Amino acid sequence: MSVIGKFVAPNVSVRNFAKIGAALQASKSNRNYFTYTQELSQPLDRKPEFLTAKQAFEKCLKSGQTVYAQGAAATPVPLLDAMTEVGKDGNLRDIKVVHMHTERDAKYVAPEYKDIFRSVSLFMAANVRKSVAEGRSDAIPIFLQDIPKLFHRKIIKPDIALIQVSPPDQHGYCSLGTSVDCVRAALVNSQVIIAQVNINMPRTFGDAIIHVSHVDYAVEDNTPLPEHGGKPASPEETKIGQLIGENLVVDGATLQMGIGSIPDAVLSALKNHKDLGIHSEMFSVGVIDLVKRGCVTNNRKKFHKGRIVGSFLVGNRDLYDFVDNNPFIEMLEIDYVNNTHVVSLLPDMTAINSCIEVDLTGQICADSIGTRMFSGFGGQVDFIRGAAE
Repeated sequence: MSVIGKFVAPNVSVRNFAKIGAALQASKSNRNYFTYTQELSQPLDRKPEFLTAKQAFEKCLKSGQTVYAQGAAATPVPLLDAMTEVGKDGNLRDIKVVHMHTERDAKYVAPEYKDIFRSVSLFMAANVRKSVAEGRSDAIPIFLQDIPKLFHRKIIKPDIALIQVSPPDQHGYCSLGTSVDCVRAALVNSQVIIAQVNINMPRTFGDAIIHVSHVDYAVEDNTPLPEHGGKPASPEETKIGQLIGENLVVDGATLQMGIGSIPDAVLSALKNHKDLGIHSEMFSVGVIDLVKRGCVTNNRKKFHKGRIVGSFLVGNRDLYDFVDNNPFIEMLEIDYVNNTHVVSLLPDMTAINSCIEVDLTGQICADSIGTRMFSGFGGQVDFIRGAAE
């Protein structure tokens, strides 16, 4: 067995490697070269073709394919809309669209497209709940830390990956910006990559950096990113936040915050805390004030000392501007950020999440209401287990 970087090639001899190298040299634009160079930071001797979104899909979208789409604030909505149009106009069939919490309207899940597209959610958002409930879309229950394995083990094999990136810098490097999560795992296992290049996408660091030469088709579109948050907490939410912040969060704690009004209310109650750290799958706009006040320093963390660690973002323009070109923020892959063992090693790890169901015995549920799927497991259990160890 031979190994090139992270790629393991069974039963390939040194002589065969020479043949492979010669073949790849003869066709540098071929995706095979990408297959043997899985590191997305490695520049390749190729350039993306700049097209409109519709032109890009007309070149590569076919019936029976699997399409992966980046999610959260980085959802490439113009690409998904163009995909829907090309699928309809081309009378295509049986295309799976795999994603994790996409934003805005998901046109491809409309009833009239049920024979063309089937949505597969790894974490469900509001835009696909109705289609899942009606049986036109699927939801896969899975812990976030396990999602990259679906791609690396070829359980999900994307033919096309859709991403949204910042414009390339002088060295050709783009950033995945607000969403790293499982994106790199999907990209290195995809045959074609289509990137929406958007000046509104913040440039983040860590695992977010990829070289533009790995992109096949680039589409320039400066649609503003979706925004959430900023709504004042209710009196009840404020009180819950105060109770948690004043009684359960100690100075020097490392925090994970889920999504919702309660985690945001907790952040508002931590203004007198010291040396807090952030290691969270996602974080929102409430973190900014704590950083400015000096409450969040990350100084007591054993690793990534002095850095906020996240994997995706949900927030508003203030948050996107805060993380833009900010080395204080590291955006890392979800199988590392949410790894239970990694979480367990952080000092005074405190996982702050919310639920949507609770029974009289104290059991809670955050992914469904009765038999109706609402979202997914997400990273809540990953961090609960890690914090409890």
